[in-house]
Amino acid sequence: MGDNPATLFADPGKYQYSSCEQLASQRKHWSTREQELKLLMDKAQQSAGGAIVNVLAYKADHVAASEELKVLEIAARNKNCETPDNWR
Repeated sequence: MGDNPATLFADPGKYQYSSCEQLASQRKHWSTREQELKLLMDKAQQSAGGAIVNVLAYKADHVAASEELKVLEIAARNKNCETPDNWR
């Protein structure tokens, strides 16, 4: 995969011209969004028909958030940004 991960929803070149500060801000946003979606998916799974709700309502958004995080991580690595400890 290298510098261009295979993604369905995220544009691998989207953050090409972003600064390290902008990347960190976007990383925080997408990380929070991914966690929110995970909580919603877990909650829906507990109800009857939860698997269907997850697929219809949350799965695509969760995948999109995960892909954005991957693209951000690669962009930050390519720019030699100083990353917080919680970055992979």
